[in-house]
Amino acid sequence: MTSSGDLSTELRQRITAGEFAVGSKLPTNAQLMAEHGVSKATVTKAVAALADEGLVYSSKRAGTIVRSTSPISLPLSRYGQVLTPGGAKGPWETATAALGLDGHMKFVSVERVRADSELALLLELSEGDELVYRVRQAVLLPSDVVQLQHSWYPAPIAEAAGLDRDGKVDGGIYGALSGAGHQPTSASETVSARMPTEDEATQLRIGGRVWVLTVERLTRDAQGRALEVMRAIAPADRLQLTYDHLPLAGG
Repeated sequence: MTSSGDLSTELRQRITAGEFAVGSKLPTNAQLMAEHGVSKATVTKAVAALADEGLVYSSKRAGTIVRSTSPISLPLSRYGQVLTPGGAKGPWETATAALGLDGHMKFVSVERVRADSELALLLELSEGDELVYRVRQAVLLPSDVVQLQHSWYPAPIAEAAGLDRDGKVDGGIYGALSGAGHQPTSASETVSARMPTEDEATQLRIGGRVWVLTVERLTRDAQGRALEVMRAIAPADRLQLTYDHLPLAGG
C-alpha cells in the first residue's frame, strides 16, 4: 500500500526530473487518489511534505503549483550602479537584468508613521519623530515574489526625494535620494535567518518550514547621516547575497 512518504518521494522525483516544470500544476487530489489508490488524507499529507520542503505551494484558485528554487545572486556592487539620478532601474532590477531575468520592484504601500525606539536609535532621531514607511515586493515577472521590503525614512528626507508619494520610484530609491541632494555613501547590512510568519509565508508562497533570510540595511550619506532603514525578507533558497571586492586591512 502506498504511504504518504512513498507518494511524496515519487512526486519529488518527478518534479526534479522536470516532468512537472516550475509554474505547472501537480495533478489534483482526486487524480492522485485515483492514480495511486490512496485516500485523500494520504495525498494531503504527501503534498504538505513537499510544501514544507519548498517544492510546491498551494493556491485556492490554481491548485498545487511547482515552485522555483533557483537562487538569485545579488552582488553588493548592485548599489553602486544606481546612485546616479534619472536611471531606469533600481538595485533589484539591475541585478536581475545582469542574470538575464526580468525583475521588477512592485510598489505596495506608503504611509507616515512615528519612530519606535528601535528605528529612532538606528536613524538617530527621537522616539515619536515622523517617518515615511514604504512597502515593496521584489518580483520576477510575471508574479514570482522573491523579497518583501519594508523601508523607513526621516520624513523631511523622504519628502525631498519624493518617497512620500504613492507609486513605484523609477530608477530606485538611491537614485531618488541622490537627486534630492542626499547622496547615499555607505550601506551596512545585517543578515540573519528565521522561520517566516504566516503572512510572510503566504506572500512568498512558501511552506511554513522554509526558512527566510532577513536583511537589515542602514544607509548613510557622506556626513554619516542616516537616510534609510530597509528590512528585506526572502526565502533562504532563493537568495544569494554576494559581498564582492570588499577592502581588507592592509590590502
